[in-house]
Amino acid sequence: MVEAANKLLNEWVESKIGDVGKISMCKRILKKQTSPTGDIPFYKIGTFGKEPNAFITNEIYQDYKEKYSFPKKGDILISASGTIGRRVIYDGRAAYFQDSNIVWVDNDEKEVLNEYLYMFYGNCDWNPSKGATISRLYNDDLRRIKIQYPKSIEEQKRIVAILDEAFADIEQARALTEQNLKNARELFESKKLELFLSLEATSRIIPLPLVCKEIFAGGDAPKKGLFSKEKTKEFDVPIYANAVKNNGLYGYTDHSRAKEPSITIAARGSGTGHIELRKESFLPIVRLIVLIPRTDIVVLEYLKHALQTLDILKSGSAIPQLTVPMIKEYSVPVPSLSVQKSIIVELEELDVSIHQILNIYEEKVSLLDELKKSLLHLAFTGELTAKSAA
Repeated sequence: MVEAANKLLNEWVESKIGDVGKISMCKRILKKQTSPTGDIPFYKIGTFGKEPNAFITNEIYQDYKEKYSFPKKGDILISASGTIGRRVIYDGRAAYFQDSNIVWVDNDEKEVLNEYLYMFYGNCDWNPSKGATISRLYNDDLRRIKIQYPKSIEEQKRIVAILDEAFADIEQARALTEQNLKNARELFESKKLELFLSLEATSRIIPLPLVCKEIFAGGDAPKKGLFSKEKTKEFDVPIYANAVKNNGLYGYTDHSRAKEPSITIAARGSGTGHIELRKESFLPIVRLIVLIPRTDIVVLEYLKHALQTLDILKSGSAIPQLTVPMIKEYSVPVPSLSVQKSIIVELEELDVSIHQILNIYEEKVSLLDELKKSLLHLAFTGELTAKSAA
């Protein structure tokens, strides 16, 4: 009897997701059937796992829920477009889900537990045969994905329990590491702010229009044929716009407007307030704000640090849009050039130290991710419970 039970525990099955249960989705909801407020949350692919921004009436919800396929409490909802394979356990609360973009396996749990499926999806290769990254997971793709699981439901429960406990420890370690990352970043900013607050008491406070030769905003982007996305012999002058990614590089053209080393401030979009130091000539566009300093009274790198301490530009506090008149209203402490240079050296040394700490913590986060992947791999090859039983 014991031998037979052990044999069942050790017996694994390889199947396809399509054999576990029917691939299901909700009935299509038309845009005109939704509203920004209402009775029942309607989750689209962009709000899947987040806060909803669309709703349907209770009448539509009840009608569609009764007539068409709808998830049971505990079913695992999967994103089938955008970031493929994001998953949410349906908690049974009244909600509706975007058809074809959010799907689930209608599983009776006779062979495979939903909790086991949830863990399996976290280790799943959603595109095992095509090689390239896919933008949509079609039902046939999902049906064909192979799944390995112990025949024993009790063994599945044991695997889930082991992974739950391990992942809880990993997430606790990740949370601590990420808090340390945040603390390290905040330490640098607080040290810088403390330094500039002390300068305000000992230095001249000068309005930015007097610190700079020019403060101006970029104009429209060059028209087609007058620029290139890649650098060429004809178009070799960088174009910068309001963006954080790739330092705001938009492309290349054949003329510049900012011809001296300068500071740029993103004036629009999600990166508003982001500051970059530019030493080459360039063309600013889309209202990107440019400050060209007077080098007889301020060092370029010092001005960048000073601007970053302004309330209007500090990380997380920038307003949605900036204008040149707004920037011109501000002043910065301006000590002697020699003091500015020593401050630059001090901040650079501090920055190096902080980045060393950040690198250590980022490596720890990466190792935690690898540990999680390793545990999932062991779980779905049968090695995890074999090791724990040994």
